[in-house]
Amino acid sequence: MATQRPTPYSQFNFVVEWDGLDGASVQAGFQEVSGLGLELNVAEYRAGNYGENAPLKVNTTYKVPDVTLKRGVIGYLDLYQWVDAVREGTPDQLRTVTIRLMAEDRTTEAMQWKLLGARPMKYTGPTLNGNGTELAIEELVLAAERIEQS
Repeated sequence: MATQRPTPYSQFNFVVEWDGLDGASVQAGFQEVSGLGLELNVAEYRAGNYGENAPLKVNTTYKVPDVTLKRGVIGYLDLYQWVDAVREGTPDQLRTVTIRLMAEDRTTEAMQWKLLGARPMKYTGPTLNGNGTELAIEELVLAAERIEQS
């Protein structure tokens, strides 16, 4: 449940979890989550005998944008293995991914987003550069059927 307060929460305290991935494990140590949202589609409709010269706006379908997770390469193959299982057609690969924004005390949950029916749609390995000084980052893009926020 969302915890209300007069000042905004910081963006750097968050936890990502799904079946088989505990938010406290090193595997769940994501650096960035982006793309959380919901898009509602609206169609315009105007009947010929409508009294106004402007169309009505009618809600139609909705979609959940793709969500991107980034983490440092730590030697675990779990992200790639999930992508590979989907690629190979292994059944039951849809997961519920939970993203929790935490308060500064790191124990109080401020907000929560649940991605229902999530599946990986893209995995990107790190950019490697012999002159680079940045960390190696891997990226997983998820497609979800529904998002819920609480």
